[in-house]
Amino acid sequence: MNLSTLSPAEGSKQSNNFRRGRVHGSGNGKTAGKGHKGQKARSGAPRPGFEGGQLPLYMRLPKRGFTNRNHKEIVAINVDKLEKFNDGDVVTIEALLNEGVISHPKDGVKILGNGELTKKLTVQVNAFSKSAKEKIEALGGKAEVI
Repeated sequence: MNLSTLSPAEGSKQSNNFRRGRVHGSGNGKTAGKGHKGQKARSGAPRPGFEGGQLPLYMRLPKRGFTNRNHKEIVAINVDKLEKFNDGDVVTIEALLNEGVISHPKDGVKILGNGELTKKLTVQVNAFSKSAKEKIEALGGKAEVI
């Protein structure tokens, strides 16, 4: 990365090349498109979310739920998705990404037992369901937790 290649985040800069309040000839001089007097003509008013003294929507709506800061998002895939691999392959998270079985591993990958598996594989992921582990090991494969 070079300083010459840096650019602001998409959508962060808004430029419509519109110059407000530059004399009458500009077509938007004098009041600069704010009309005459009133609250909306003044600086700093009204603030976002202000509804003229009525209780604002963000305060009227109920606050519900809880978001755990330590929540882990585990990507779950079924054993039938492992059919893409060849007999005897070592299936890792990187291999799953390369084959397009998962798009992003977030916090981990878990193999679930839905579907059928016909190939002997060594699977190395974060977690297995009991049935998935049994199906993999029944064919002589290995289910290794990393």
